[in-house]
Amino acid sequence: MISEQAWADAELIWDFHQMHHEPRPCSVAVGLGSHDLGVADTTVDLYQRGMAPLIVFTGATSPTTRARMPRGEAVHYRERALELGVPPEDVLVEPNARNTGENIRLTRALLKDAGRPIKSVLLISKPYEERRAYATARKLWPEVEVISASTPMTFTEYVDSIGDPKLVIDMLVGALQRLQLYPDQGFMVHMPVPVPVLAAYQRLCNYGFTSRLVATPAT
Repeated sequence: MISEQAWADAELIWDFHQMHHEPRPCSVAVGLGSHDLGVADTTVDLYQRGMAPLIVFTGATSPTTRARMPRGEAVHYRERALELGVPPEDVLVEPNARNTGENIRLTRALLKDAGRPIKSVLLISKPYEERRAYATARKLWPEVEVISASTPMTFTEYVDSIGDPKLVIDMLVGALQRLQLYPDQGFMVHMPVPVPVLAAYQRLCNYGFTSRLVATPAT
């Protein structure tokens, strides 16, 4: 069972992870590969609403997606987009990225090689990855404007879709840890974390929601 305090802390962090940008037309929509095909669906929805003339799906496979998406996350996303009616010529695939930094760097290189001038990017991710994706893009693709987006849903709705509350909270905690660690490693821009969010993060760590934390350098 998840305590009321832990649930409230998780909801606070969930809200912080989202950038709350209003989608608007951009040069390209970039869907970041993951286990969640909802990212592809949301990317297609934004494309069909006229928010971008071109889609790029980026992502290889990971231990959590290899069984479900053996041909690679980006390839499966593209197949989903074609099922939903997107013309093949409007969907590019970057099949090699294995982390968020590679998603951004390799997509940027793909579009440059394709001769597509990019001034703005509609960056679509899982809801709790919006801020991390935005901070990474601002570091690695600084010349473009970045608008973050994800499937609109509440924390409770997302937990219900996954079916494992502890896993979801572990992922929220892990994503917040990376927001604090990765700027010093040159992977993303620094984004201040409000004190109440940090307090919620620490409580959740103390409660044991730590399976998605990465090892920190010894001090």
